[in-house]
Amino acid sequence: MTTLPLVIRPESPRDNDAIERLHERAFGPGRYARTAFRLREGVSHLADLSFTALVGTLLVGSVRVSPARAGSSPLLVLGPLTVDPAFGSRGIGGALMRASLDAAREGGHGLVILVGDAPYYARFGFRVLPPRKLILPGPVDPGRFLGLELREGALAEAGGSVVGGA
Repeated sequence: MTTLPLVIRPESPRDNDAIERLHERAFGPGRYARTAFRLREGVSHLADLSFTALVGTLLVGSVRVSPARAGSSPLLVLGPLTVDPAFGSRGIGGALMRASLDAAREGGHGLVILVGDAPYYARFGFRVLPPRKLILPGPVDPGRFLGLELREGALAEAGGSVVGGA
């Protein structure tokens, strides 16, 4: 049996339908009520920081990054990071994360936030954010509200309510 190589590439507009189906399978209809979704609602993700994973011609993973602000400080919201459950535990999520974070660093961005599993995201440098430093537009478990400084001092510059959009 042959194995197909994993290809990580920038997301393109033609990927949108496959990504939406992937999100539906992975997160279900409840995803629309989550605070992280509400933060991204109505905000276009950044094509230069959003990536897909393909095995052959099958789209098996995606990561999207959207712009936001906290006060006057720009920041990035990472998510969703999605891998087809049939392809889990194969390093696809990690490959997508590295591609996106590398692109964000190269683009000169300072701070990335997300809501997610702290032990998983710690391998990429994410840490639990200080209480009340940044405020999301809905409830979130404080132990799952994470940030990564891509530029030293970026977190110190940001504060207050996080609003989606540039």
